[in-house]
Amino acid sequence: MSETIISYRNVTKSFGSNRIYRDITLDIHKGETLCIIGGSGTGKSVMMKMLVGLLEPDAGDIEFFGQSIVGLKPHQWLDIRRRVAMLFQGGALFDSLTVGENIQYPMIEHKWGDKSKREKRVSEVLEMVGLGKIEDLYPAEISGGMKKRVALARAIAVEPEVLLYDEPTTGLDPISIRRINGLIRNLQERLNVTSMVVTHEMPSVFTIADRIAMLHDQHIAFVGTPEEAKAIKEPWLADFIIGGEGVLKEENG
Repeated sequence: MSETIISYRNVTKSFGSNRIYRDITLDIHKGETLCIIGGSGTGKSVMMKMLVGLLEPDAGDIEFFGQSIVGLKPHQWLDIRRRVAMLFQGGALFDSLTVGENIQYPMIEHKWGDKSKREKRVSEVLEMVGLGKIEDLYPAEISGGMKKRVALARAIAVEPEVLLYDEPTTGLDPISIRRINGLIRNLQERLNVTSMVVTHEMPSVFTIADRIAMLHDQHIAFVGTPEEAKAIKEPWLADFIIGGEGVLKEENG
């Protein structure tokens, strides 16, 4: 079995009276693509936000490369956030910055190279995501699919070890969905990154996942390969996979 680099241990989380998790326990292995699935409001994106310090668990522990990240002070997150990059659902590009400036933003934040090195890196990562010389364009001048790829280029610019994708194909046309799915697999192989992907689109899951983890009834109810998931007969998983909530409902959880 590959090295475990991220561990959730007995994690609980509530928002007011709304309990999201009663016990999340999950290991994520180096170099794999793990897809997180589940119904609306089950807390899929919350798992990612806790990993980068945007949210704190109420109880339990989260380890990153053997280090507990629960209760870290703001300055202690700097190294974690250099090693983990998150691709937000909407891309989160800065409208007032060019494509090149958007991609350079995390490099400047993390003091990654000088101006010449950063500009060279912009060209490299744009090439990795299949885009040409669009550094001088603004987000408003490119398509939705291109924005997603620019956001992905920005995420990999500082050479992270872990990539977090929050609904990476939501709102895209079928051609763009296939392109993004192909990039997720290609970057895993090319950069040897570990990827966590939150999605409700099961065709994408079966294209990109090495393993699947399903959130159900406030805990991780299933972890396994896509083939193992297809063989499970429990309605809460089988119905999701066959086509119900997993394909038809757009959700924010």
